[in-house]
Amino acid sequence: MTKLPNSALNLKQFLLRGEVKKLYRDVLRTIRQVPDERNREELRDWARSDFKNNKNHTDEIVIKMMIQHGQKALRELKTSLDLSK
Repeated sequence: MTKLPNSALNLKQFLLRGEVKKLYRDVLRTIRQVPDERNREELRDWARSDFKNNKNHTDEIVIKMMIQHGQKALRELKTSLDLSK
């Protein structure tokens, strides 16, 4: 019999973690497209601090809501970048 450590993630937590990581990577990739260096740095710092400040949440509903909020913000950023081209 193998015993999992107390910190092991269940399947839902594992899948949510993957969604959060994907969102984070997508946000950083999109920020790279911002033409102004100062704005790019501010957005990158904001994204990093926002994800870091929320990394300790464990309530799945709260995490899902934050993912949806992040996806909406990402769509808005992409739209703004498309309009500025």
